[in-house]
Amino acid sequence: MSLRQRAVILAGLAAATLVPAPVTSAAPAPQIDRLNRGVVSVHTAQGNTVGWRLLADDPAGVAFNVYRDGTRVTATPVSGPTSFVDAGAPAGARYTVRAVVGGTERVSAFAAADSLTLTGTAAASTRDVPIQPPSGGTTPSGESYTYTANDASAGDLDGDGQYELVLKWDPTNAKDNSQSGYTGNAYVDAYRLDGTRLWRIDLGRNIRAGAHYTQFQVFDYDGDGKAEVAMKTADGTRSGTGQVIGSASADHRNSSGYILSGPEFLTVFNGQTGAAAATVNYDPPRGTVSSWGDSYGNRVDRFLAGTAYLDGSRPSLIMSRGYYTRTVIAAWDFRNGALTKRWTFDSNSAGSQYAGQGNHQLSVADVDGDGRDEIVFGAMAIDDTGRPLWNTRNGHGDAMHVGDLIPSRAGLEEFKVDEDKSKPAAWMADARTGQIIWQNPSCNCDNGRGVSADIHAGSPGAESWSSAVSGLLNTSGQNIGRKPSSANFVVYWDGDAQRELLDGTHIDKYGTGGDTRLLTASGVHANNGTKNTPSLQADLFGDWREEVVWPTSDNRALRIYSTTDPTSISHVSLMQDRQYREAVAWQNSGYNQPPHPSFALAR
Repeated sequence: MSLRQRAVILAGLAAATLVPAPVTSAAPAPQIDRLNRGVVSVHTAQGNTVGWRLLADDPAGVAFNVYRDGTRVTATPVSGPTSFVDAGAPAGARYTVRAVVGGTERVSAFAAADSLTLTGTAAASTRDVPIQPPSGGTTPSGESYTYTANDASAGDLDGDGQYELVLKWDPTNAKDNSQSGYTGNAYVDAYRLDGTRLWRIDLGRNIRAGAHYTQFQVFDYDGDGKAEVAMKTADGTRSGTGQVIGSASADHRNSSGYILSGPEFLTVFNGQTGAAAATVNYDPPRGTVSSWGDSYGNRVDRFLAGTAYLDGSRPSLIMSRGYYTRTVIAAWDFRNGALTKRWTFDSNSAGSQYAGQGNHQLSVADVDGDGRDEIVFGAMAIDDTGRPLWNTRNGHGDAMHVGDLIPSRAGLEEFKVDEDKSKPAAWMADARTGQIIWQNPSCNCDNGRGVSADIHAGSPGAESWSSAVSGLLNTSGQNIGRKPSSANFVVYWDGDAQRELLDGTHIDKYGTGGDTRLLTASGVHANNGTKNTPSLQADLFGDWREEVVWPTSDNRALRIYSTTDPTSISHVSLMQDRQYREAVAWQNSGYNQPPHPSFALAR
């Protein structure tokens, strides 16, 4: 990892190559997750392979001593990639890792924690986190349902430097907004990596279950070192400590199963206990249902959520409603136990040109290089002040990607596919200005899938591809060859600087003549129907590469897959890159999309 990249992470900026805006006053140092070493151990026939995190505050030239059961097993400190093979070591051994700077071991801010033990397989290592499905039930119309583990997120809920998992349970009768019918309640759980359940939140009968209703954020909003959990709530929501929000007896469901009346709330929950820490009225209220584009309840309940450093130093909560027609985005600060609104963007007041520009997901990045984050909301971007930054007017779409996709250009870029038949099928734009860099002609269709990521070492920067456009496109939009076999998630997996293809329950390596299967996950399921997404993709522990989390087929565990491939690359944990960490937080919103860091790994 270069000194420049390390400086970017420590400064909390979204990209080192952006042109900086004038700074009028010095801001506090940006808050990032305080992590322990995240040591993991995998037993093989050769011994134990040990991996750990490089952290943002590790100085250049740092090396590491590795200890097994309290005894040092490295003759000299390990430098370079953060891994070590303890040849001939027994299964079940416990490891700790200590940084060495200038020949002296550095004292960790966290108590030395035992390593996580993973189970080695032929293609990966795994760890099962036991989970507890809620009991099923029956709807007022007599339909029975059970529960399926769905989207998950990660946050350090207890302040020990290691991530816990927050999981949403969907009933088997969860609905898309366009579908009528009752649903069972949605639940949100928190688990330690040993399977200890910290709490369960029951969202109650007045929150409908489905991909667009409950977008939950897991982030340390108040800076106390422990993450909070935030989501939309309603009458009858029950916290992890049993508190009831609003009226416990209210039932606002209509005969079609929609909830189009009654109060709506935004609640921040204590991440360690699940207690409701602060509740306010949801902004914006639904008002007249038909004003959002239809009268039966489809478009009024299209929600998105994210987290953004709007002041450049501390995270704010982003909640939105609507993207087909009217769009409203509200920014909230959670400080000293209270939720305070920072600003509200409303297309009704900003101008009709800002209506209908949103996607089924959002992205957050410092696109203008001023140290403060913007909200990339599909075909438009909202500045850190809540005012419009730019608008391509290309309208709604199902997938977009924001990152340093063209490293030869200054700043970040956005790649997006379009649903409107009159618009370009897909396009690449400057994320600072919205200026189109290249675009594909209209396909006269809904181009429903698209990805942009560096998957091919033979072409610099990110390659882009989409369902309705032939071939694989380089950073100039030129077709350079065969399109990959999937257009879903991408993941850092096999140890090089390119990303691999993640689709359903398998990972493939792109090749010009055909894709190569690297992993077929066993005994697990993907989520969200045709979207075929994991519960979570994130750099949870070990080195900088990403883990993938799928629920087991019986929904009794979350199975974490971690790569066993060696790597020659040394890099700070991706979770300490601000844009990547924010992307892990918004990953569960709407149509899940993979996280992108603020930098190009291969430059």
